[in-house]
Amino acid sequence: MLRSQRVVLPDGERPATVVVEGGRIAAVLDHDAEVDAAEIVDLGDDALLPGLVDTHVHVDEPGRTEWEGFATATRAAAAGGVTTIVDMPLNSLPPTVDPQALAAKRQAAAGQLFVDVGCWGGAVPSNLGRLGELHAAGVLGFKCFTTDSGVPEFPPLTWLQVRAALRELAAFDGLLLVHAEDAAVLAGAPAATGDSYPAFVASRPARAEVSAVRELVAALRETGGRAHVLHVSAAAAAAEVARARADGVRITAETCPHYLALTADGAGADASDKCCPPIRDAANREALWARLADGALDCVVSDHSPCPPELKQGGLANAWGGISSLQLGLSVVWTHARTRGHQLTDVVRWMADAPARLAGLAGKGRIAVGCDADLVAFAPEQAWVVTPAALHHRHPGTPYANHRLVGRTRRTWLRGRPVTDQPFGGLLSGVTWAPHRT
Repeated sequence: MLRSQRVVLPDGERPATVVVEGGRIAAVLDHDAEVDAAEIVDLGDDALLPGLVDTHVHVDEPGRTEWEGFATATRAAAAGGVTTIVDMPLNSLPPTVDPQALAAKRQAAAGQLFVDVGCWGGAVPSNLGRLGELHAAGVLGFKCFTTDSGVPEFPPLTWLQVRAALRELAAFDGLLLVHAEDAAVLAGAPAATGDSYPAFVASRPARAEVSAVRELVAALRETGGRAHVLHVSAAAAAAEVARARADGVRITAETCPHYLALTADGAGADASDKCCPPIRDAANREALWARLADGALDCVVSDHSPCPPELKQGGLANAWGGISSLQLGLSVVWTHARTRGHQLTDVVRWMADAPARLAGLAGKGRIAVGCDADLVAFAPEQAWVVTPAALHHRHPGTPYANHRLVGRTRRTWLRGRPVTDQPFGGLLSGVTWAPHRT
């Protein structure tokens, strides 16, 4: 059993004792309850959180394992309090766009996982009409782009093709995850040049996100499908999501730690904070926090998208757009949330419960009887400085280097077992997944 003065439960934070049996949460009792347990862990003032669920991670294995791999990514996740990740279908080779590619990914992951892992599938022009096969193979949903993805093997969908995908997925109530930037708007924007972050932001304006969300909403109204907007950087796009949802459209949205913590005027020319869509100004950042508070944005997930250091060189305009932050997300978000009056219950809702619900993982993301005993001991008042060399990502580059953060993961349990140097994570399937798996 684990006891703490600060246990973050679905109905709030309070002192409690959590009893674990057979890898699941067997009971949640009063803090001073007497329990005949084989092991008692008293966390004192450290908070006990459910393991976070990060539904936006690019692992890149197989095919581009030199960018990131299952062992390094999942070790980093566990060190940051993340006990479940869902891998994105692109950047690995082959991309996860058919059952054979999914099988290759599962084979590559076997024996390397420090946390539990599920997979999204991809929706690309060549597999439309066959998405049901990939659903039956066990992916949790489908990702598409509405503009260039950055890798040639994962081409975007036109808006007509988005509608076709939504109609196909509606047959089994599948979820479409959308990188929502309007290709036509981007084509009319000024090109990014040199090392100027403002020029890069101008090349991917907020109106590209707004326009794409509006197009997506129109497609959802026509098809009755459901969709999730990925990595919202523009607060105005989140407002579009909120309006559509209030009108009955089945749409959700996420943002990322870097959009909540960083600003364009603080970005450097080393490309460690280059991402697509880009980090925007401070006023937009505060508006994103407001959209989290009012529920327009559902989740906060990493969009961990690493690459070898050489791909971040050659000037900002030409550098790979991706941020490495899987190990740091909880601390980054808590550091900035606490100064805006938010509580650990808010952070857990954004980073554990809501992502688990998005991916259909009913036994994850909550400290509740019957759920997997995925747990995190978190020191919410501990200040520390990010040292890139101490990160477990395959490459240590991060825009948070030397940042002072508040709140640190001390210990992580996966299905009741402490995560150590021995990987024992499992692969989750959208078809056969059950709350507890060895």
